[in-house]
Amino acid sequence: MSKRSSAKYKLDRRMGENVFGRPKSPVNRREYGPGQHGQRRKSKISDFGIQLRAKQKLKGYYGDVTEKQFKQTFQTASRMKGDASQNLIGLLERRLDMIVYRAKFAPTIWAARQLVSHGHIFVNGVKCNIASRRVDVGSEITLGKKAQEMALVMEAQSLAERDIPDYVVADGTAKVTFSRVPTLDEVPYPVKMEPNLVVEFYSR
Repeated sequence: MSKRSSAKYKLDRRMGENVFGRPKSPVNRREYGPGQHGQRRKSKISDFGIQLRAKQKLKGYYGDVTEKQFKQTFQTASRMKGDASQNLIGLLERRLDMIVYRAKFAPTIWAARQLVSHGHIFVNGVKCNIASRRVDVGSEITLGKKAQEMALVMEAQSLAERDIPDYVVADGTAKVTFSRVPTLDEVPYPVKMEPNLVVEFYSR
């Protein structure tokens, strides 16, 4: 597994929400934060704090992409026509590792990233090992033959807690087509995401 696997619920504890919608998340049992001061009465959060929290939650959901990568994605979104917050979500959902995760080829975003980096994913028939690659609409994403027999992949495909969204069209169990860039309302987030606050955070 990827290096983050041992701390995959850390974000949930910090946010007090089941960010990934996993049934074993510790916040299903206790909603207070981690550490010895986790149960202290929470003080009022400033506007900056609310914006920072929204940014950390969204960035964390996508597998803790680096701050540099995340900011570059925002800058690209802000230069595009239309709503910057919708553009940001669209760009994040176009990442190859996220489409692999949405296709249920992997149980977590970190496992999806590992599948890509180990060369198990093909885009339009060509092997691609760059997790952050932006996938074009109409592209076909295929799982390599060796990966189809992995226990990790079989586990992901049997997960009942999430479905393949409409904008990722499945063709059997080993191939999907990225049919369109989704809007915020179409993305199956287990918790509420507020990309408008992320836009405000970077626009300060």
